[in-house]
Amino acid sequence: MQFLDFEKPIADLYDQLEKLKENGEKSGVDVTATVREYEQKIVNTRKDVYDHLSSYQRVLLSRHPERPYTLAYIEKMCTNFVELHGDRNVKDDKAMVGGFAELDGETVMFIGQQKGINTKMRQIRNFGMANPEGYRKALRLMKLAEKFNKPIVTLIDTPGAYPGLEAEERGQGEAIARNIFEMVKLRVPVICIIIGEGASGGALGIGIGDRILMLENSWYTVISPENCSTILWRSWNFKEKAAEELKLTSDHMSRFGLVDGVIKEPLGGAHVNPDEMAVILKQTIKDTLAELRKIDPETRIEQRIDKFSRMGFYDER
Repeated sequence: MQFLDFEKPIADLYDQLEKLKENGEKSGVDVTATVREYEQKIVNTRKDVYDHLSSYQRVLLSRHPERPYTLAYIEKMCTNFVELHGDRNVKDDKAMVGGFAELDGETVMFIGQQKGINTKMRQIRNFGMANPEGYRKALRLMKLAEKFNKPIVTLIDTPGAYPGLEAEERGQGEAIARNIFEMVKLRVPVICIIIGEGASGGALGIGIGDRILMLENSWYTVISPENCSTILWRSWNFKEKAAEELKLTSDHMSRFGLVDGVIKEPLGGAHVNPDEMAVILKQTIKDTLAELRKIDPETRIEQRIDKFSRMGFYDER
């Protein structure tokens, strides 16, 4: 298990626990009671640390290298996943994945960003930063789901849409704007869940739905703290301050009314117990779908439009 810098007290306890077990095995002394004490101490220390996390520490948690990504959740929650490829125009964007899967017998279209689980795969997946063809693929799959009257679940985890010159040349802004426009009008239930990073238009491109949910240790805002710090202070050194000022955590988003709910993670984060996190996420999706099925398509679309129209404020002069 990898530990972040602020988790050092927990890491130290784990090291002590391992040494205790090794000494017990070598000496033949029964250390069961002491082991239990250390395990409880780890739980208490972890709770204390996680009860006082700063905004930037939650950002770091959302990027934890062992945190489950989209395909991991689909594999744990679903059966018979059939991944669909390509935007039928340019190519297949590996940063955006999607396809039909069975969720306890019900067919659901899952779409989400995928970052990659090692260095090579992160390069192939472009670190979860989709090109225009990724968003066009996502829209193609959404329209396919609508055609067959199947609900859509999007899993958002991206540091942003790919900002390269070639992406702009192929219409990155138009692709994201088109997705937002079309998602508002989808006649099937749409659930959007931020499972890690939810940055800028990269998140919004698959983030318009009937219910917007966030995992406890995810974040959602217009720009990453590092880039915000670079723009405002000409340095990355103020990223912690930027994170606080951006109000980007799940607690902030819930208080502002920008998301409909926060999904609790296992103590220590989703990466500590991915199986438990998948069970929680699956039940949340099933409950939310059951709620949305009771609403007719026209009403769902009206509520969707009203939801996003109420966000923010403006002044007409």
